[in-house]
Amino acid sequence: MESGTQAFQQRSLSVKLWPPSHGTRLMLVERMTKNLTTPSIFSRKYGLLSNEEAEEDAKKIEELAFAAADQHYKKEPDGDGSSAVQVYAKESSRLMLEAIKRGPTVKDEEIADKTSIHETVFDISGGRRAFIDAEEAEEILKPLREPGNSYTKICFSNRSFGLDAANVAAPLLSSVKQQLTEVDLSDFIAGRPESEALEVMNLFSSVLEGCQLRYLNLSNNALGEKGVRAFGALLKSQNNLEELYLINDGISEEAAQAVSELIPSTKKLKVLHFHNNMTGDEGAIAISDIVKRSPALEDFRCSSTRVGTDGGVALAEALKTCTRLKKLDLRDNMFGVGAGVALSKALSLFAGLTEVYLSYLNLEDDGAEALANALKESAPSLEVLDMAGNDITAKVAASLAACIASKQFLSKLNLAENELKDEGAILIGKSLGEGHGQLNEVDMSTNAIRRAGARLLAQVVVKIPGFKLLNINGNFISDEGIDEIKELFKSSPDMLGSLEDNDPEGEDYEDEDEDEENAEGNELESKLKDLKIEQGE
Repeated sequence: MESGTQAFQQRSLSVKLWPPSHGTRLMLVERMTKNLTTPSIFSRKYGLLSNEEAEEDAKKIEELAFAAADQHYKKEPDGDGSSAVQVYAKESSRLMLEAIKRGPTVKDEEIADKTSIHETVFDISGGRRAFIDAEEAEEILKPLREPGNSYTKICFSNRSFGLDAANVAAPLLSSVKQQLTEVDLSDFIAGRPESEALEVMNLFSSVLEGCQLRYLNLSNNALGEKGVRAFGALLKSQNNLEELYLINDGISEEAAQAVSELIPSTKKLKVLHFHNNMTGDEGAIAISDIVKRSPALEDFRCSSTRVGTDGGVALAEALKTCTRLKKLDLRDNMFGVGAGVALSKALSLFAGLTEVYLSYLNLEDDGAEALANALKESAPSLEVLDMAGNDITAKVAASLAACIASKQFLSKLNLAENELKDEGAILIGKSLGEGHGQLNEVDMSTNAIRRAGARLLAQVVVKIPGFKLLNINGNFISDEGIDEIKELFKSSPDMLGSLEDNDPEGEDYEDEDEDEENAEGNELESKLKDLKIEQGE
């Protein structure tokens, strides 16, 4: 504990919260430009801005937000600048949302074209999950028969197609396949016998073969290798995929190898999701071959896939080619220390990373420290850091705190189910104390934290404007400590999560009186009182 704290102190610098550096302002403009040009629910409704228009809007937004925040700061010159940072962030978010909802600028000559555009999404997924027969298919798919329709996306999810309904759908799909860019066939054969399900998949695959898709979702179909190969004709014809979802599909080693073998090109792939599969190490090695061929990848999910150290190392090596990565989700695998260290070498390459989910990977102290050190030097715009359930102790707290301190855009921190104790809680709490105006959720539950650590965390987050939830349940906080914390949150009780599972005695409780506990906690806080957190520009 002491050596870790000293090392952390040696690296620390004082913080100047306002005004932000020129580099920070440019970084915000770049980040907003990326957000304005990234496809989303809003962009599908309001339209996607061009890079040029997004960059122009982002510069204007930043200037307006800076002016508002600077005016606020001048009214409170004796403040530390934290409230100005909050104004800066909130005003940027508000103006960016306005720009997204305004949509791209429409030229006069384009107005006539836009008025003639029909609905582009054909979606039958609403309502209860149910079988669909031939008669219902004839009725529900009737809009696809309309001449001159402009459907570019179809969604058949949540309705189970038998062979009779599939035969009704096939000619209709064939008639529109040349205009399709998005196909969602997730959960569309539920409850069907395997032989019939394979026939349906083969039929849909052959009908859609040759359509040029950017989005394909085959999730929740229990595909296995047979199912993947049943979609072979469709998969083999795809050279422009940008998003591919294979979630809860029984993707085994053989199925993963089939996916890798069948898709001819993933050079444009931006989103690749495997989740809740039985992939294992060998399957992960097959998936890593896909990842290696996907240099444009921005969002990769390979969670709950039974991947161990060998598969984790293979994925880590493959991810080195994906320098545009923004979101990485590897939760709930069996990586271990070795794969964690290998992954840390890849993370150092991801300058644009905004979300990283590394919980329940058996990282332990060495793996967690390697990852924390790598993230500290990269990903300046990180918004979500999740490293729960990794047996991390207070020995790594200084490295974690230094990493967290450098992330001014952090909105969610999850370190639940570790062994950070009071020492770690106080170090991490201190790291959140300055320059984290966008933070809204912290989870430090089940960490053997007592009164001193819990109190410090509460004192820090309760001062952050816009903060939403502190979870410190399942710890060893005394009854007096609970009362103190509740008092801190008396004006905003919804910001404090449940404390029902707190154990004031704790598993490692020693029979010591309250004065000794207070003295110990106060001594620890005293040692860390003047700790200053390094902030990168």
